[in-house]
Amino acid sequence: MFLPGLYIIIGFILLIKGADWMVGGATALAKRKNISDLAIGLTVVAFGTSAPELVVNVVASYQNYPDIVFGNVIGSNNFNLFIILGVVGIILPVSVQSSTVWIEIPISFLAALIIWILANNFFLVSHPVLSRFDGIILLFLFILFLFYIYRQMKKDVSIQTKSVDNKSLFTIWGLIALGLTGLVAGGKIVVNNAVEIAQLAGLSEKIIGLTIIAAGTSLPELVTSLVAALKKNSDIAIGNIIGSNIFNILLIISLSAIIHPVNYNPAFNTDLYLLLGGTGFIFIAMFTGKKKKLDRWEAGVLLATFVLYTIYLVSKEN
Repeated sequence: MFLPGLYIIIGFILLIKGADWMVGGATALAKRKNISDLAIGLTVVAFGTSAPELVVNVVASYQNYPDIVFGNVIGSNNFNLFIILGVVGIILPVSVQSSTVWIEIPISFLAALIIWILANNFFLVSHPVLSRFDGIILLFLFILFLFYIYRQMKKDVSIQTKSVDNKSLFTIWGLIALGLTGLVAGGKIVVNNAVEIAQLAGLSEKIIGLTIIAAGTSLPELVTSLVAALKKNSDIAIGNIIGSNIFNILLIISLSAIIHPVNYNPAFNTDLYLLLGGTGFIFIAMFTGKKKKLDRWEAGVLLATFVLYTIYLVSKEN
């Protein structure tokens, strides 16, 4: 079990560095093309921090590991919401803009609700599965979300940027190529060795996906949000988390289902209820004080809830 564990660590390093290289290269390319910092943050950075989940899920879907497909995304979203936002909120009470409260948090809630409805096939006789058609529906919703982002960018008065990046085109494309290589190689290493550990330890793919893989692929979001919190930039901190959760469900799950229909284990419903409850809690928390913000005690509730739930999950396996 030592070697598979070591390979997983190597895989995570490749995933994180791959995402870092890809975002760095893409950001430099965007600046050369005079794309605004706002556009970079809403598109390149959001996609970059979700890239590890995307690669892991594409590999898992292609190799037909459905519990890792769902476990990675649902687990990552819960990790983002409860652990990352909990830690960030304890460091710095997180203030949020009205658009995030009234639009992006509800979109995140609706995305989780839609995946719950589609995956359970409540209105069909067939077994729970996320079909290719379901994947197309989710992808269409993701395109609508991108259109919303585009509209927000058009409204932003600071759409132009004067920032310059001095990297050569050779260096930029080299970073992007290295990043993609690291992501693909890291994703394959993580999936294959996580499955091997699950089999050796008698743990289910579901638990591995919800814990080890989910936490590992959420490391880019963790680093980004912690740095934003330390710099007292709460908009980036919460925007990164909510945006990543929307990306994970509407883009990553949709592509996974289009590649290969994904059988759904109804045991994931409990994890989805946790995600829906946590998102609803954050929405309500915005109105408990004088300002729209997540206070330290509310962040502590998020953190404690996830720790207790993880202990419960692992104890069920024993």
